[in-house]
Amino acid sequence: MKKTTLEYRMMLEHNRLKVPSAKLLSGSLIGLYPIILDGGRTTIFISDKSKESETREKYQLRKDNKLNYFTKKPK
Repeated sequence: MKKTTLEYRMMLEHNRLKVPSAKLLSGSLIGLYPIILDGGRTTIFISDKSKESETREKYQLRKDNKLNYFTKKPK
């Protein structure tokens, strides 16, 4: 019996072969390094450990800018 197009598209083997391996690994923490921020309230995972200090600085700047935006009084 010949497979209809809809049945063929619904088969898991067919879909699995078309999905790139990078998408299958999404959500995986293999090869990532955790950075703990805000006393353990925020965790960021990065792939390059040498950029840890840069990531911390960027996070602090964004946090400070967000606080200044919401604490400014309207004129």
